[in-house]
Amino acid sequence: MEKTIDCMGMACPLPVINAKKAIEAFTEDGTLSVKVDNETAVQNLTRLGQHYGFTVSSEQGGETDYTVVMQVKAGAAKAAQIPAEAVSCEVPARGGKVVVLSSNTMGNGDEQLGKKLMKAFIFALTSQDEAPEKVICYNSGAYLTTEDPDTIKDLKSLEEAGTTVMTCGTCLDFYGLKEKLQVGIISNMYDIVEAQMNASLVIRP
Repeated sequence: MEKTIDCMGMACPLPVINAKKAIEAFTEDGTLSVKVDNETAVQNLTRLGQHYGFTVSSEQGGETDYTVVMQVKAGAAKAAQIPAEAVSCEVPARGGKVVVLSSNTMGNGDEQLGKKLMKAFIFALTSQDEAPEKVICYNSGAYLTTEDPDTIKDLKSLEEAGTTVMTCGTCLDFYGLKEKLQVGIISNMYDIVEAQMNASLVIRP
């Protein structure tokens, strides 16, 4: 007996629930193939099959195209509860932490105080156990990579630790700062959006 179910686009835990229903319908030993579109579903289905003692394998046909194959033993899952350990709905983040600096000041209020706070914030980033994957500067945040020696020094320290420092090119042009860039790379809005969409955490002081 062979059966294939399509769980593409289904939110967790639906792939596991539908797979269990399909397994219960087996009247003889056979093969169940489950098509899903993310690695979390693959891991959940693998744990489900292993819980029932099935042989489980998986293959990836594309970036978001996975097939999990279970060698089903008829009757193994009837009346059994889905084990809690078989379902984890946390989707792994693709990227690391991203710090977004949209201004050369921190918070609202006195401008000079805001500049001091931002300088202190960037310095504090250099003393963390884990450096951010990216630091993105736009709007007046462009001044942070071009004019303040202390801040530029700290951003270079982060860069040496593996952080990618990105400054909006449109912003550099607007403020006439492109020739003054001293740390990091000139970026564009597509890369800025992509970095934030793929981040595990976006920090905005």
